[in-house]
Amino acid sequence: MARENVTHTYVRPIRRILTGLLLLLLAGIFLLWRIDSPRVEQFRARLTDKVVPSFEWALAPVAAFANMIEGYQSYQKLYRQNQELRRELQQMKAWKEAALQLEQKNAKLLDLNKVRLDPKLTHVTGVVLADSGSPFRQSVLVNVGARDGIQDGWATMDGIGLVGRISGVGDRTARVILLTDSNSRIPVSIQPSGQRAILAGDNSPAPPLEFLEKPELVRPGDSVISSGDGGVFPAGLLVGRVAQGTDGRLRVRLAADYERLEYLRVLRSRPVEPITMPGMLLAPAPLPAPAPTPENPDTSPPGTAEEDAGEGRDG
Repeated sequence: MARENVTHTYVRPIRRILTGLLLLLLAGIFLLWRIDSPRVEQFRARLTDKVVPSFEWALAPVAAFANMIEGYQSYQKLYRQNQELRRELQQMKAWKEAALQLEQKNAKLLDLNKVRLDPKLTHVTGVVLADSGSPFRQSVLVNVGARDGIQDGWATMDGIGLVGRISGVGDRTARVILLTDSNSRIPVSIQPSGQRAILAGDNSPAPPLEFLEKPELVRPGDSVISSGDGGVFPAGLLVGRVAQGTDGRLRVRLAADYERLEYLRVLRSRPVEPITMPGMLLAPAPLPAPAPTPENPDTSPPGTAEEDAGEGRDG
């Protein structure tokens, strides 16, 4: 307690003395700067030359604070630009969504107008139903079946590109195996190089191309269509475009919009009539010989009787 009393006894007078000296110094500086005299002016100039350069260390925090303010302003500007770019990106996404919806609507209108992809191909349009489970990972159900004449193996499209094939037909429904399923294998042709390959599903959105004879002739962006080999699918159906995968393999970015499968067009691909008589390709079949009558008992072709007579003379 005695030590605290002594401390308070000495601190207060010292504080008062220092405060008085500071006030006297400030008053002297004020008077010095207010006196209008040549000698005082020279003294002020000399004092400024001596004191001001030595205050650079005191101005360093001020300069750093000014730089900080400038950096903050530039950060605000970058933040505003980033926000504008984000808004523009959202608008572009909305425009892309609108474009996809318009593309789907156009495909539906073409389907309603019965626009055919090929004069030889007719189609049946079905609605995609909720999948109730199947041994295939990538498949959907459509509300058309045997009563509509649907058969296994027929190709299905969404109005833009090839989607898959029919595998399993019921009376009122049918199952469609998508091109992305691991059980899907279809022959395709790559344009403009004309290379043939197999599009093999691997349960990914971009199935790879296999069994390419000359991969160096294929470039990303090339068009991929069905080749029609083996009678699996009709030739000329759009499948997608070639893309370079992250694993270095050539893959196909499918043209069909798998995220919006609402309607599917089942193509009636009728089998080709087999040719049993190759000679029929060049000339029609000969007409059957007419039956003999009493008026014309000899119905043999011209020249036969002469050949018979010649054979008789030779005999």
